[in-house]
Amino acid sequence: MGILVVGSVALDSIKTAAGSQDDVLGGSATYFSVSASYFAPVSVIAVVGEDFPEEHVSFLSKKGIDTSGLQRQKGNTFRWKGEYSADMNTATTLETQLNVFADFSPQMMDAHRNHESLFLGNIDPDLQRVVLQQMNKPRVIACDTMNYWINHKREALLKTLALIDILVINDAETRQLAEEINLLKAARRILSWGPKTLVVKRGEYGALMVSPKAMFGVPAFPLEEVVDPTGAGDSFAGGFMGFLAASGASDDAALRKAVVCGSVMASFNVSEFGPRRLADLTYPEIKARFQEFHRLTAFEHI
Repeated sequence: MGILVVGSVALDSIKTAAGSQDDVLGGSATYFSVSASYFAPVSVIAVVGEDFPEEHVSFLSKKGIDTSGLQRQKGNTFRWKGEYSADMNTATTLETQLNVFADFSPQMMDAHRNHESLFLGNIDPDLQRVVLQQMNKPRVIACDTMNYWINHKREALLKTLALIDILVINDAETRQLAEEINLLKAARRILSWGPKTLVVKRGEYGALMVSPKAMFGVPAFPLEEVVDPTGAGDSFAGGFMGFLAASGASDDAALRKAVVCGSVMASFNVSEFGPRRLADLTYPEIKARFQEFHRLTAFEHI
């Protein structure tokens, strides 16, 4: 059961305590699709410019990702330049060049409309609904958003939230969207607006999933070295949605495993610049780390 992701494909320049890299393949749709590709077929809709290296398109294709929806337009590719604090928890944006992404208008082919899973990446909520309205009743609809859309297009975002099954955002965005300091109260308020499940990405503190009847949390996988946190949240979303698509289920048990799969993929992603570690993964490595997560969090009843 395939996944359609709509989002950004970018070129990033990144500086962390581990070093720096320029023109690294990035973007929300990139990290999501590479992560999800280990579990299920993925199709991506995004836009790049004339300067986007063909080798990156070949890389995505070799990962089995359908790039027929990757539009190449006149102009330059979306670029982001950022620097991370020593503890890797804070990213400072040094430069953003939207370029062709500024006028991104998702172009869907007939084959895209029949995907059973849809992930709406961090784009204008009005565009998210345009995509959603063209789909043929996907089984699972999830989306991401960010502080800009929460601040500047709140009403449009609320309209989108009323149409989705799962919202995947970080803890700061959860509090900002709900206008509530307490994370659990914020989650409950967001669920009242339509989503059946909220997944809160909490960086080095792990992830929290909240639904009307259940709550589930996992820590981040302990790592001795973090090289580059860029794309960790999108890799999480890819692993999460990839597992749900592969399992064909969306009950509480499946959602819990999906959260762990997301955490597994994020833990691999941060160990190298860009999506390089995700590119070299094997499924046995993923399964082994999933089992390590189980041992890490297992305990007996009192």
